[in-house]
Amino acid sequence: MNTKGTPPVWRQDDGAPVSCLEKIKVLNENYVELQQMAQDAFEDALLIGCSEAQVRGVLHELVDALFNPYPSTQVEQPADDPAGDPGEPATG
Repeated sequence: MNTKGTPPVWRQDDGAPVSCLEKIKVLNENYVELQQMAQDAFEDALLIGCSEAQVRGVLHELVDALFNPYPSTQVEQPADDPAGDPGEPATG
């Protein structure tokens, strides 16, 4: 876990680090923005009188509920569905 507030080394699914400097820049900027927004929301909740444990739990649930709209390209597609669209008939 990163506790110093510095972005991690961003890794691909195979464990290799992301090497494109522009991609790393975007990821690092997003990290800093999310960190600040989460910190602000956390502090607001504490000042309002919310339980620290509950707020931490809610923030964890928020991250856990994120949806990946980009399915992994590592997933094998069925032989009869070259397009990879479930429920769509293969055309040929």
